[in-house]
Amino acid sequence: MHNWFECKVSYEKMLENGMQKKVSEPYLVDALSFTEAEARIIEEIRPFITGEFTIADIKRARFSEIFFNENGDRFYRIKVYFISLDEKSGAEKKTAVQMLAQASDLKSAIAILEEGMKGTMADYTIASVTETALMDVFPFSAEEKS
Repeated sequence: MHNWFECKVSYEKMLENGMQKKVSEPYLVDALSFTEAEARIIEEIRPFITGEFTIADIKRARFSEIFFNENGDRFYRIKVYFISLDEKSGAEKKTAVQMLAQASDLKSAIAILEEGMKGTMADYTIASVTETALMDVFPFSAEEKS
């Protein structure tokens, strides 16, 4: 089970016109605690940012699944309802979950989600798809610890 944390990194960014601008960019890291999330984002971001940066905010992000796609340059938050039947009443029950898909546009985000959900037996409907401001996602990998 993944524990995702959204970390906001603030730093001075050099714009194309040579001006510097203070920006705050969100990233997603897989970590066991807030402390580990802070350490991981510092480790992951240090090679890409010249100068000083601060971790402005860390909050828990509840994603049940993340679908990666190397062709995608954006991340889309997809709200999915799993539909189940209540045995006693016979009524439909909807359980909402948040998923994340890496894609180049909205249409391909839905296609990536549907491809990833192909093997599941559960009935589901897509409630909403929204583009996030996430710059990158850093999943935990066993190679990092060795």
